[in-house]
Amino acid sequence: MSTKILIIGACGQIGTELTQKLRSIYGVENVIASDIRKLNVDVVNNGPFEVVNALDFNQIEHLVELYQIDEVYLMAALLSATAEKNPAFAWDLNMNSLFHVLNLAKAGKIKKIFWPSSIAVFGSTTPKENTPQYTIMEPSTVYGISKQAGERWCEYYHTIFGVDVRSVRYPGLISWSSPPGGGTTDYAVDIFHKALSDGTYDCFLSSETKMPMMYMDDAIQATINIMQAEADNIKIRSSYNLAAMSFTPAELAAEIRSQLPDFTITYTPDFRQKIANSWPASIDDHEARADWDWKHTYDLASMTKDMLAHLKGI
Repeated sequence: MSTKILIIGACGQIGTELTQKLRSIYGVENVIASDIRKLNVDVVNNGPFEVVNALDFNQIEHLVELYQIDEVYLMAALLSATAEKNPAFAWDLNMNSLFHVLNLAKAGKIKKIFWPSSIAVFGSTTPKENTPQYTIMEPSTVYGISKQAGERWCEYYHTIFGVDVRSVRYPGLISWSSPPGGGTTDYAVDIFHKALSDGTYDCFLSSETKMPMMYMDDAIQATINIMQAEADNIKIRSSYNLAAMSFTPAELAAEIRSQLPDFTITYTPDFRQKIANSWPASIDDHEARADWDWKHTYDLASMTKDMLAHLKGI
């Protein structure tokens, strides 16, 4: 019997590529994409798509029952920089959408949930280098607070109700296929577009702001790997640290310059600098590598080469 999957937030930065990858694995008809509006043409036109409000429990329950859904990937969220402009809505969306799917799983209507956390759960008091899995977590953003709370609820629903919920703490994600989505790490996406279109980029972070990053291909693979792993191998039910590479805007610019010698960069830090300063510089993810055999593929050089190759071809 085929696994039936519902992706909520399928038109977002991660959702678009995750939907396509899952459809290639499980079959187009078995992966139902959904979002609050029809945004991405490929996701909407290349398989089942439903308009759904992640805050509406009845709509989600209806889709779960209609398609006899086994697994839900809850990708709907308001990201860090955007959430700071609308804290109440960000909290509502990020928390209540999670409660909806957790409660459906508690009721036996969903077998498995993927819910993404983030390095935003950490704060300025967290050790910045090789941030461990278990450490001080005092997030200073609405996004980070909601993700930290979500981690606790995921663990609670697993421990008390046996809900099979799985999660990773994404670092900054870099993708050629979708535009920046309002996150603090999104400079590392925008810089490639501007390098090709303008030959220059004005960065909203300082040159030496080092943050953990990951190419989208690796993030998608990690997401699928943790969901396909045997339940007994998932030892952490809050959220796993996940890492691939760490770099500064200056290091990224230098790598781009190796491909585009005339590229220039300037720096005009804005309110996102304070957010970035509260986050780790590098992540220790040995638990994910040990428990479910996580491995990353892309480093700074190979990611830069692949990004530019794809964007030049668009």
